[in-house]
Amino acid sequence: MAKTGKTRGKARGPRRKPRAHLPALRRPANAAAAWQPVPRSDAPPIVWQEPREHEAVSPLDRLTRATVGRFTAGIAPSALGAAFFDWAVHLASSPGKQAFVMEKAGRKWTRFLHHMARCACTAGPVEPCIVPLPQDKRFAAPGWQKPPFNLIYQSFLLTQQWVYNATTDVHGVSRHHEDVVSFVARQMLDIASPSNFIPTNPEVLETTLRELGQNLVRGWTNLADDWERAALGKPPVGAEDFVPGKTVAITPGKVVYRNRLMELIQYAPKTRQVHAEPVLIVPAWIMKYYILDLSPENSLVKHLVDRGHTVFILSWKNPGATERDLGLEEYLRLGPQTALDVIARICPQRRVHGVGYCLGGTLLAIAASAMGRDGDERLKTLTLLAAQTDFEEAGELMLFIDDAQVSFLEDIMWTQGYLDTKQMAGAFQILRSNDLIWSRLVHDYLLGRRAPMNDLMAWNADATRMPFRMHSEYLRGLFLDNDLAEGRFAVDGRPVSLTDVRAPIFAVGTERDHVAPWRSAYKINQLVDVDVTFLLTSGGHNAGIVSPPGADRGHFRVATRRERERFVPPDEFLQRAALHKGSWWKCWFDWLGAHQDGRVPPPPTGGAGTDPRALDDAPGSYVLQP
Repeated sequence: MAKTGKTRGKARGPRRKPRAHLPALRRPANAAAAWQPVPRSDAPPIVWQEPREHEAVSPLDRLTRATVGRFTAGIAPSALGAAFFDWAVHLASSPGKQAFVMEKAGRKWTRFLHHMARCACTAGPVEPCIVPLPQDKRFAAPGWQKPPFNLIYQSFLLTQQWVYNATTDVHGVSRHHEDVVSFVARQMLDIASPSNFIPTNPEVLETTLRELGQNLVRGWTNLADDWERAALGKPPVGAEDFVPGKTVAITPGKVVYRNRLMELIQYAPKTRQVHAEPVLIVPAWIMKYYILDLSPENSLVKHLVDRGHTVFILSWKNPGATERDLGLEEYLRLGPQTALDVIARICPQRRVHGVGYCLGGTLLAIAASAMGRDGDERLKTLTLLAAQTDFEEAGELMLFIDDAQVSFLEDIMWTQGYLDTKQMAGAFQILRSNDLIWSRLVHDYLLGRRAPMNDLMAWNADATRMPFRMHSEYLRGLFLDNDLAEGRFAVDGRPVSLTDVRAPIFAVGTERDHVAPWRSAYKINQLVDVDVTFLLTSGGHNAGIVSPPGADRGHFRVATRRERERFVPPDEFLQRAALHKGSWWKCWFDWLGAHQDGRVPPPPTGGAGTDPRALDDAPGSYVLQP
């Protein structure tokens, strides 16, 4: 990503010029005129050069660090070492903090002894001296309230709280290092949780006695099966029942365009008349697109088509080593920009409702900024689903992103050309280790009970890779330097600004999002000068978005800030926005309907924009790539 003006760190290397592709289509001054192609340069492509700060890096050094990375799950030892050194040195030179920590230890020990005495002297249940956090379900079973297990888990929670006191608020430690130390300490404690071991887990002990150990036999079988599947690169048990094009991603449609990076799918209409403006969905390239077209009952695509929308969606290619030099500019140019060009030919003189999910939302926001800068008015509205445009407070994912960690990842990607799905999955699992690692250990291996596979779980196991260049640019330019929010991100050699976005925005955040925290997604209110409707829904990054009507679960809050109205801080938004029960989809459907210009006959599938070689049935071929 090219920088302009003042930059952080060393100067970036040269960027290659955009290659020729489908001609861009810009709105003419006369709204009644047809969309006219704007010719692009036919200059030959320039081979990408890595940033200058990496030119002197020895291949031997990179190979060494990449080898280390295979044993550390992609975590840079230097990053962890620096964080703990920073904490240890400052704690050693803070006798006041040491005294406070020791005082805390004495208070907690006294409280625990008092609790033990009450348990010994009281026949009935005794109120615990510490309760788990609301999201901590490890000690919810009734057996944990009986001695000695009540004392075991109470002592663990007190220890966990004391470790938090010891690893935070140490004067002089950088905020990032403090977060890393506290997070790692919590992960180490979670490994030693009494819920993870047979003798200290009353639920496992009771099940083992009742079933005469058959639960452990089943658990061992489950463990062996999972190890075999992992070693052979097979999907988890039950995922074979959810195959794109057979049981999921079955909404009828056609692939109307294909290039080296994406397939564009156009879905068949279900109504005689359709809304005038089509919908373009840009999913994240870290995921297969069909999270938005799962089973028919929870397919966002199907719900849109059933309500009379003409829907297009990008299906990203799963890149390999040959795509190592694809960067963010290629993803922007070959992705949403090309898709808009094709749609303009299929649906001439029609503006488009852009919808971006996760990284796809960030990419679409960049595209909308560039279009606004260049006077391109093809976007009617912009919907951002769990997407960030300001990465200053990107949540716990930032624990894995600093200069040392990004350099370490770059060395790993340099040797293979991409970031592997397993390396990405490991980081996300660590963020939610209680839910995704330790609860599964207890449920699948100690209790011997497999949770039934569902479409969302099967999709989650069907991850994609990310090219070396793109992921490096993404981590450095957006996460580390926050170039988009601060106006330094360049498209076609010129910086873009989110204040140039001219389409009204509907932004969705989810309450338990570890990938795009809702307060980070909420910052779109501070970055644009258009109407913003922000909706906060229950659930996490995926389950909160896949929330079809009819399911008696979930809730949401929603409020609209009109252009030029004062900014409402997120905590004030929580207090002022009314709580609504049910799915947020209908609220969004109503918002889309309010921005439509009537109904028209359905456009032909592909129309004038069809690539004759690309007319395959949905879901196409890219989504099936392993």
